[in-house]
Amino acid sequence: MSIPQQGGGPIERREQLAEYIASGEKPREDWRIGTEHEKFGYTKPEYLPLPYDGERSIKAMLEGLQQRFGWDPVFEQDKIIGLQRNGANVSLEPGGQLELSGAPLETIHQTCDEVNQHLTEVREIADGIGAGFIGLGAAPIWRADQMPMMPKGRYALMTPYMRKVGTLGTDMMYRTCTVQVNLDFASEADMVQKLRVSLALQPVATALFANSPFLDGKVNGYKSWRAHIWQNLDAARTGMLPFVFEEGFGYDRWVDYVLDVPMYFVYRDGKYVDALGQSFRDFMKGQLPALPGEVPTLSDWADHMTTVFPEARVKKFIEMRGADGGPWRRLCALPALWVGLLYDQSSLDAAWDLVKGLDAETREGLRRAAAKDGLQGQAGGVKLHDLAREAVAIAEAGLKARARPGAGGLVPDETHFLNALKESVESGQTPADELLAQYHGPWHGDLTRIYGEYSY
Repeated sequence: MSIPQQGGGPIERREQLAEYIASGEKPREDWRIGTEHEKFGYTKPEYLPLPYDGERSIKAMLEGLQQRFGWDPVFEQDKIIGLQRNGANVSLEPGGQLELSGAPLETIHQTCDEVNQHLTEVREIADGIGAGFIGLGAAPIWRADQMPMMPKGRYALMTPYMRKVGTLGTDMMYRTCTVQVNLDFASEADMVQKLRVSLALQPVATALFANSPFLDGKVNGYKSWRAHIWQNLDAARTGMLPFVFEEGFGYDRWVDYVLDVPMYFVYRDGKYVDALGQSFRDFMKGQLPALPGEVPTLSDWADHMTTVFPEARVKKFIEMRGADGGPWRRLCALPALWVGLLYDQSSLDAAWDLVKGLDAETREGLRRAAAKDGLQGQAGGVKLHDLAREAVAIAEAGLKARARPGAGGLVPDETHFLNALKESVESGQTPADELLAQYHGPWHGDLTRIYGEYSY
């Protein structure tokens, strides 16, 4: 979840909302890669979720990282709820999932080094307090009533609201993890092409990274139960956004969409003001019931933009939101996939040619098929395995064309970060398939084995 925005003057013209998005435009040489990933912490040897307080806790993790590795603390009221260092931050999801939001970096080599450093630091602190961390799309054993709530006002507001607008919203908040990548655009037209490709191919990412086949200690019937959750909560702010593919789509149409999404909150003086279900359009008129007479600032707009959760999301950059959290090497594979597809124009054009013929029904069908069946899913005569094979090949060509060397020039480009995905394409097997084979084979149904064998 995003950290509240600060600053920004009052919004006096509607045009400022689109201008805010456009202010993210960057020339190609300034495009960067920002990787985010979440992970579950647990106690050893009980395999219980880490509480916020105590000797084995999220608070102990944050304080340990701060003291040993030079992170600056972030507080809400008097509670430590995050860390900042060199353009990166560590934050908390509602159930204590620990998230790294990486700094904007030039190459996947750099972003993977950042991930590696972070996980090494996390493991050192966790070992010292008797905890562990694991990358999965959903908590495999813990019941909903076992999950702690982190002391953030945003979550206290969202939790009851999520129970009203969908069937699985609180499960999404407390029992799932994702890996994302944030990428830049050069112009409105570039944003439009990238967002269309990102939405259309998000089911491929869901399938390739499917890693949540368990819930409540048993098989749940989905390769990505996390993706299934997103299909069953708050339709006003989730989905594949068919309007993005309509003629004339651009910044202003995105603004219209976000304005129509009901509000969650306004952040004032370090506190979250309850604005659940209220209208940002009314806020623009000074008629918000939560803050009568006040008009929003640009930071309020930035906050509100973080409360829409489609499969790909526009802010001052584009976020890819379709993948389950996963094992170490796949945290570098996700940015490799999307950078290869979107940061080379020839590959971006090829990716658009691959998906431009899909209609809205097929795109939505593939989204649902990916959650259920992973790479074996299909919809509208399109097989996800075939689509994934072509998408990964296009991404590989894009990374070769970028030709960004690593390891002091010993590695000529970034293509090796796709190896995990190429293996999935070759075998047709996702991480979920591997977990299910273990569960039905050597684990003999004992899901506690997952912690010993798949933790970071």
